[in-house]
Amino acid sequence: MEEYINKAAKAGASDVHLVAGSLPMMRVHRKLQMMGKTVLSADEVKKIAAALLSQSQLKTLDQFGDVDTGAKIAGLGLRINVHRQSNGLAMAIRLIAADIPTPESLGFHETMMTIPNLEDGFVIVSGATGSGKSTTLASLVQQMNLGEGRHIITLEDPIEYRFEPGTCLIEQRQLGIDFPSFEKGLRHVLRQDPDVIVVGEMRDPETISLALTAAETGHLVLSTLHAPNAAEVIERIVNVFEGSAQQQILVQLAATLKIVVAQKLLPGKDGGLVAAREIMVTTTAIQNAIRQNNLSTIRSAIQTGKKQGMVSMDRAMKELGL
Repeated sequence: MEEYINKAAKAGASDVHLVAGSLPMMRVHRKLQMMGKTVLSADEVKKIAAALLSQSQLKTLDQFGDVDTGAKIAGLGLRINVHRQSNGLAMAIRLIAADIPTPESLGFHETMMTIPNLEDGFVIVSGATGSGKSTTLASLVQQMNLGEGRHIITLEDPIEYRFEPGTCLIEQRQLGIDFPSFEKGLRHVLRQDPDVIVVGEMRDPETISLALTAAETGHLVLSTLHAPNAAEVIERIVNVFEGSAQQQILVQLAATLKIVVAQKLLPGKDGGLVAAREIMVTTTAIQNAIRQNNLSTIRSAIQTGKKQGMVSMDRAMKELGL
């Protein structure tokens, strides 16, 4: 395992795949490459999984067919999914840099630098799987950790970046170990005197509803969502609910949503990958559009909202020379 991780790190890979019955593979700049010429046996993958998983995680794997965990190998943090497939077990491993990237290294827009200073409200980072949402969130939290003292609680699946003690009190909690579900974790976190709540992912109506309530009651809530652009973030959230509940959610969103960052990782002009980010800042016009669930108005406001700190995806890509 350490050999695979070292090799992947040297190649600048983002992911490693160890699948029983297949060659070991790594993803470099979105393309899969072979890491060796020997097919992995079911026994080899099973032994690696057994070394990484706790007894309770092994039971979860046996019962449900897949389980998530985290580990640190060869100085790198790893986010690992172990799952069953036709030839035995398989592992999808995301490599996480040892140090939390700085806003400068990630190319944050100046509007994003206002997020760590927000006192309350809702901030959403959206994008496809593997677009760097967790890294963006971690960098924002680290900026808070360099500023005024606040109590930050994260609910993660699994914990990826580890925060060192700074000016803030940071508690990192892992799904399945420290809390049973995002909904229950978020329900109880409100009793733990947080200033900032970071929710790894909003997956169900209960979690979204609780996150909005937390933002309404004076907390700053940061979370992620799988949506390609800012307007569709609104649509995805609303569509999780049914009937009359949709209008209530729109009213809550209009009142609490501060900033949406929708990002894509794209091939850079000088090689490698760069993040292109669409940024929506909630103005009075956008609040009205959210209440009316008018996505076309939201898109138009982003296109023309440069003075308010907004950035359309087209402009973001143009500024990156893409």
